[in-house]
Amino acid sequence: MMKSKADEEDYWNSSKFKAFTFDDEDDEFSRLKESKRAVNSIRCLVEEDDDEEEVEKVSWSGEPVGSISWSVSETAASNQKTDREPAFPKINTDTVTISKSHSGYSLSSLFKGKTKGGNFQSFTDSLSDSSVRLYAPELRKPKSEYKDYVSDWSPEETVQRMQQGKVVSLEKFRSLQDKLLLLDYAVTAHDGNVITAVLIYLKRTLSKEVLFRELESRQTALRHLIHYLTETRDQRLLLELFRALGRMEDVALLQYKEHLSIADENKRRDFLKGCLSLPFSREDSSHVQDHYTLLERQVIIETTDRQAERGGKVEVFQKFPRKASILNMPLITTLYYCCFYHYNESEGTFSGPLNIRQTFKISEKQYFVTALAARAKLKSWSDVDALFTSRNWLGFTRKKSPLSFQRVVDILQKNSAPTQVLQDYVALVDDAELRISLAQKYKCHDIVINTYRDLKDRQQLIGYRGKVERGSTEEKKIEELLNNTQIRWKN
Repeated sequence: MMKSKADEEDYWNSSKFKAFTFDDEDDEFSRLKESKRAVNSIRCLVEEDDDEEEVEKVSWSGEPVGSISWSVSETAASNQKTDREPAFPKINTDTVTISKSHSGYSLSSLFKGKTKGGNFQSFTDSLSDSSVRLYAPELRKPKSEYKDYVSDWSPEETVQRMQQGKVVSLEKFRSLQDKLLLLDYAVTAHDGNVITAVLIYLKRTLSKEVLFRELESRQTALRHLIHYLTETRDQRLLLELFRALGRMEDVALLQYKEHLSIADENKRRDFLKGCLSLPFSREDSSHVQDHYTLLERQVIIETTDRQAERGGKVEVFQKFPRKASILNMPLITTLYYCCFYHYNESEGTFSGPLNIRQTFKISEKQYFVTALAARAKLKSWSDVDALFTSRNWLGFTRKKSPLSFQRVVDILQKNSAPTQVLQDYVALVDDAELRISLAQKYKCHDIVINTYRDLKDRQQLIGYRGKVERGSTEEKKIEELLNNTQIRWKN
């Protein structure tokens, strides 16, 4: 469809492109008007749509901004800017003045977009825009930063980096002197993790003979290596280390610990018997001897009691079935077991408590506590009473205990002893206030009444009368004491 002449003129006047005319191009004012018209037309396009991606950005020559041809022309223009005339003739400032601060426009703002306030960004603002990425050639790193990759560190620097948790390679240190220097710096740093890491490297790269010889004069590093080998359960190398250092007692103890891995009790007993000839110290030798004797005794007791329990003829096994085997139990547990199931056996039997006490030299106090707990558990109060009974050279009997009677009362009460049994031992407590406190706690009324009578404390006795039941035997006893004129009360 053909356009009329008037439409064509309107099109060229409103377009951002200027049509070719033969008018006088030297008219500066007319060229300025054309430039302002072009700028206004671009601003209207930008205001219609805020999305920068939908606005086609072009240069004054009509080429899209960012295209190859535009980049080439811009580069050439910048190279020849001193020789070429500017795209716009110089405007006489006397006739027309356009200030950047008033207009708010610049060449860069036409192609960078608007600011939040609606104005276009200036060139300096565009440089500060975080969305604009500036690319520059990457500079070569300093030579010092390449040490991590070539392992160009001294032993001291390597230890410092290991303390900081940085990755280092120890393979550079190949000579014995460098390895020992590395170990010495690690010990000086007092960092156990670094010392252990260096020792692992030396253990892998040095022969055992050289490593053991050098560690003999470095006791701190030696202790770390022994701990490391113990934690990793490297028994073979640990034995070789102790033998090389002449520490035969440590060799014996290390071999003795191997019994823990033996499950069968007969094989463990035979292994312990073989350990008796190892070069232990005097104290350790006696412990190993007791261990072997105890296990041997436990094997005999376990075999006999298992048969008796299956036979069903022994009453104690029927009333109180065994809950666990006696094998590999501690010495005191074994004594408690024998006091529980074999208390009345003679001293000549392996399972008799007195035989256990004599064989393993158990103290009187330890034996007394264990036997008291076992017999109280069985509610055998006659055996409990026999433990305390002793005779003097005149034949008189009295109750004596290596424990305080307060502790005895606590043990009996935990095993549900009746009040009559408890009050016999509460009465033996020496301290009057403690005796009254225990008697009130366990409701031993006779003990409280008799103690207040002995203290001649009438007021306390009257007060305690209100705590007993009315019409009970205890109340009648208190009334008799209060009416007794022969007692000289202190209050």
